[in-house]
Amino acid sequence: MRYFAELSYKGTAYCGWQRQPNAPSVQQTIEDALSTILRENVEVVGAGRTDTGVHAAFYVAHFDTSRPIAQPEDFVYHLNALLPEDVAFGRIYTVAEGAHARFDATEREYRYYIEPRKNPFTRATSWQLTTPLDVEAMNKAAKVLLTTEDFTTFAKLGSNNTNNICHIFRAEWIEIECGMLVFVFRANRFLRNMVRAVVGTLVDVGRGKISPEEFAAIVASRDLSRSSSSAPAAGLFLTDVRYK
Repeated sequence: MRYFAELSYKGTAYCGWQRQPNAPSVQQTIEDALSTILRENVEVVGAGRTDTGVHAAFYVAHFDTSRPIAQPEDFVYHLNALLPEDVAFGRIYTVAEGAHARFDATEREYRYYIEPRKNPFTRATSWQLTTPLDVEAMNKAAKVLLTTEDFTTFAKLGSNNTNNICHIFRAEWIEIECGMLVFVFRANRFLRNMVRAVVGTLVDVGRGKISPEEFAAIVASRDLSRSSSSAPAAGLFLTDVRYK
């Protein structure tokens, strides 16, 4: 039987979602726990790959079992007892045999957090940037993303993408409590390192290093060398995955 699982994790201690031969990953951690509790080898397929140090406030994965899980809520309780403190399952539910956590996803949302001051409690979950930022200019530049389809400018080399086309549904900076900034970025798909590259370049708009018009030209250039340095991984969260 196939199950979808909703979960969350803090990515600080992991070399990303994807299983690695010689480094800890979220996928391997979950597979080990599931295999132990189900007493069979279990492979997990996630909704997408997150990079080293990136977090997921909401993540979806699927896995198969040879027999039904009789009491899903009890199963999740015992599974969470096996998992480390930085990985947590919310719920599991049965789906059709052909359902796919990655390929069936129609929308994904990332949020990037910038803390405008030194804060020991958010070091691992935000970019602590004390430089004043022009949020209005950053939002003016971000509107360009809504009418862009080709994101080659922000596509990491060696990613083996069949294409760099993404459809953006939302790209907006919001100021929340205590002056913290969050960039909400929603699309049908994201390229590897794309969100961090976009954030880093938008922050340079906020710093006054480039104008919103120059940002638009950088996006249109399809030239990776013109994007700014990627924002640190700590501030990035996958926050939503949607399906039909």
